[in-house]
Amino acid sequence: MFEVVGFCWKIPSRRRLATNTLGLIVALSVLLLPGLGTANAQANWTLDPTASVLTYQSVKKNTIVETNKIRNISGSLTTAGDAKVTFDLNSVDTGVDLRNVRMRFLFFETFKFPTAELTAKVDPAAFADLATKRRVKTVLPFRLNLHGVDKDLEANVVVTMISDNMVSVASEAPVAVHVEDFGLLPNVDKLQQAANVTNIVPTASVSFDFVFTADGSKPAAVRPVAAKTADVGPVATDAAKANFSDEECLNRFAVLSRTGAIYFRTASARLDTQSRPLLAEVVGVVGKCPGLKVEVSGHTDSDGSPVENERLSERRAEAVAEAIVAAGIPRTQIAATGYGEERPVAPNDTPKNKALNRRIEFSATKLVN
Repeated sequence: MFEVVGFCWKIPSRRRLATNTLGLIVALSVLLLPGLGTANAQANWTLDPTASVLTYQSVKKNTIVETNKIRNISGSLTTAGDAKVTFDLNSVDTGVDLRNVRMRFLFFETFKFPTAELTAKVDPAAFADLATKRRVKTVLPFRLNLHGVDKDLEANVVVTMISDNMVSVASEAPVAVHVEDFGLLPNVDKLQQAANVTNIVPTASVSFDFVFTADGSKPAAVRPVAAKTADVGPVATDAAKANFSDEECLNRFAVLSRTGAIYFRTASARLDTQSRPLLAEVVGVVGKCPGLKVEVSGHTDSDGSPVENERLSERRAEAVAEAIVAAGIPRTQIAATGYGEERPVAPNDTPKNKALNRRIEFSATKLVN
């Protein structure tokens, strides 16, 4: 048995349904398939991320609709009809850094599942007349891997030949994706708590327009209008940044505190190996916030004596701090404090609420030389 620890920090703002992403993946599969029936049927095809768009909409408070994107996508389609599209979930773009981080760490859990992948087997005969018709509607089946779960889906798409070497695959209508199919319902709950909102609808609507080009072909002189928009195409993710601003650091520490992904053995300060993915993420963030001192704070529920709970929380906080230091972070940048049961974030009246109170939090202040 082990306890789940690692949750808390109040953050105002909104979040978005990761379920949305599912839909967008659906879109991608669509674009891969068309190349086979074009005039360039002997070539492999590659997704052009600068000319392709994938958006998803989520609904909160039953009526407020938010539209976002997954920016970094890649894909290919072979002459044998094997299609694969990969989504970098760390490139979620909501327009606000804090919301991006919530979607990554709380919904998609990118520290464990950084990408989603769509695969499909395409029958070239289905697009045999695309070169003459220039536009074909079809239903495309595909398999989506998201959050470690595989599910078979299908999408209605419109495939258009822009040129002999370029094909667009677009959604005929928004694609509905259900988060429960991928084990993401508990993560919707985390988003609601972090953003202090209610009634996030556990279904997302995804729209897309993907462009594929034949390998070896010259770039087209004219790209789709969408490709000229500043918010279309690949973006730099955290992995590409040398350092974060203070605001970016605080956003990440706040959200990492809410993941609930630091685990200890029951009544023990021994870290479970399942904590490694999140601890690696924490180390990466601390390393890119060299001007801040990070406090690791431990908290418990109210079971047991207050004195023992404080001692346990101190040992757990110190265990996390030592793991961060062991990964190369200077000890002078890390502090550890145990608060026991003094700072609950929920009443200690149910197993679920007690689990919320057993947590590790991360906070930061300016480092004093």
